[in-house]
Formats: sequence, C-alpha cells, structure tokens
Amino acid sequence: MAVTEDDDYFYHENATFNYSYDDYPSVCEKGDVRSFAAFFLPIMYGLCLVAGLAGNVLVLAVYVYHKRLKTMTDTFLSHLAIADLLLLFTLPFWAADAARGWELGDGVCKIVSACYTLNFSCCMLLLACISLDRYLALARVQGKDQSGWLQRLFIRRHCWKWCSVIWLTAFLLGLPDLIFSEVMQTPDRRVCLAIYASSMARSGKAVLEVLEVMLGFLLPLLVMAICYWSIGRALRDLPVESRGKKWRALRVLLIVVGAFVVTQLPYNVLKLYRAMDSLYILVTHCRTSKALDQAAQVTETLALTHCCLNPILYAFTGSSFRQHMMKVAKKFGERRWKMSRRRRETPAIEEGIEMSFNSHSASQETNTFSI
Repeated sequence: MAVTEDDDYFYHENATFNYSYDDYPSVCEKGDVRSFAAFFLPIMYGLCLVAGLAGNVLVLAVYVYHKRLKTMTDTFLSHLAIADLLLLFTLPFWAADAARGWELGDGVCKIVSACYTLNFSCCMLLLACISLDRYLALARVQGKDQSGWLQRLFIRRHCWKWCSVIWLTAFLLGLPDLIFSEVMQTPDRRVCLAIYASSMARSGKAVLEVLEVMLGFLLPLLVMAICYWSIGRALRDLPVESRGKKWRALRVLLIVVGAFVVTQLPYNVLKLYRAMDSLYILVTHCRTSKALDQAAQVTETLALTHCCLNPILYAFTGSSFRQHMMKVAKKFGERRWKMSRRRRETPAIEEGIEMSFNSHSASQETNTFSI
C-alpha cells in the first residue's frame, strides 16, 4: 500500500493501492470500504492459505523425499513452491490487518510488505522460466537451433544463475516496500502501508507500479504466449495416431495460459490504471474511488489464487510427477502401517516376556534363561 504524507483519508488494502486525490472538495470517508475488507479479505485469505499450503507442501515433499531435481523445470517448480509458500505465509498478517488493524511494529510491517511483493513477483517470473524451458526442451528433441545462444545459456548447469537472477529481480521490486512501509495511526485503527514523500508521491509510485506490471505480468505473459504457441504448433504436426495425446497436451497448455490470464489480468489492469491515475488524476469522485478500492481487493485476491493453482497446473499434470507422488504416498502409508503394527505387537511382546519371567521364576529346575 502506498499513500502520501498529505493524504487525509485511508482505506484498508494490503500491498499497493492507496492513492491520494488532492482535488477532492471534501474528505472521502471510506469506512464502508474498510468494513468490506474486514469481512471479505480474512475469509478469502484463509481459503487461499489452506489450499495453497496443501498443494505446495506436497510438491516440496515429493521433491525432497523421492523425486530429485533432474531438470531445470524441476528446479523452477521447487523454487515456485517455495515462493508460493512464503507469499501465503504473509496472508495471516494481512487478514488480521483487515479485521483489526496492524497490531505489530514497523519492523514486521516492512518485512511482511517486502515479502509479499518479492514472492508475488518471483512466482510470475518463475512461470515464464518454466514455459521457456519446456519450449527449449521440445526444440532440443526436434534438433532445432542447437547452436542458438539461448540454447547454450538456458541449460541445467546455469540453472542456479537463472534462479539467482529471478530472486534478485524480485528483491529489487520488493525493496521500496521494505524502505517505505511503516505503521500509521488513522482515526479508528493502525495500518501498515508504504508512505512516500510528497516529492516522489506521484512519479515514484507510478514508475514502481508500471515496473511491477511489466516484469510481473507483461513479460511472463509474452514469454508464455510465444513458447506455448510454438509448442502448440509442434504438437499440431504430430502424426494422426498420436491425436489423443496431442489434444490432451494442447488442452493443458490452454488451461495454463487461460488460468494465468484470468487470475492476473484484472489485477494488473487495475494496477496500471491506478498508476496512471497517480500521474494524471483520472478519478475525481469519491464513489468511483471507493469502487476502485473494492475492485482492487477483489482482483488482488483473485491473483493470489494462482498460488493455489500452481501445483495443479505445473506439477500434478505431469505423469512422472504423479507417479512419484503415488510412490511417496505409498511409502508414507507403509510407514504408518508398520508403526501401527509395531504398536499393536508391543503389548503382546511385553506380555510374553512377563509370562516367561513368571514361568522361570516358578520353576525350581531351571537356573538360567535367556530372552
């Protein structure tokens, strides 16, 4: 969230969308917006947290206990699960902030705000890398452009470098929240938000918002569209006997791209509009401002649902990953069965030992015994 030092009205919003409208003839009271946030956000954040934790923890468990990071996509999927989990762990803070206000200090406010932006941006960039790796893997199988510079750079040996660049880029996008976020007292509650100086309130906020839209949405969308379009064309040329597999693969690609567009497009369009409003004051009516605030809360929650969909779209759709997941589940079930069997057998063993001791102690003919 971001406001200027001259703002005289506030509303709850957890990361990005507090803007001032200095030409308002009167104060725009947004108590109804805060009431909507106090009801809507904790429920939606709770659902996202439960669903996202289940899927992403399962992905990490499969990679840790059974499936090794053999390909670049495996590495990117594991980093994606970590980024999703770190993003989801910030949601309880924002849910409490929406319901009761921010009750923690400035330090926690800065860390949670930066983690939110950092991991959200990191997730989007990792999705672009996964689509690029899939396209290059298909190109290698077909023997196309083996000498290209991208084929030479985007290989398993350099995977840690690409991951480092992604995390560094996401950190730079989250750095403003780390610097400018602080706790501010409003008439009815304390809020955690980014407060920019008046000198950079308009241009600075607009530049940061546009950068986040470009790197966190437009760039991944462009890479995904080009790569998956090329993969779709290659699948279309498969022989007729592979038609069933071809259409299943194409359906997966369409679902992946469609889910990304549906969840991220509304949030980023509104974000870009707010950036333009920060520069050119497009919104001058309080009612419009309230509607945009509530739309920002709804679209941002919709964008967060992609953290819950990532394991389904990228990990569980792969047949090899499903096989590894079944093996992990089988091992876990066998371990639970052995533990329960051991618990059932332990009383019987103890009873047998006790009976053995009693029989030996009652016998006058036996001088020694062994267990």
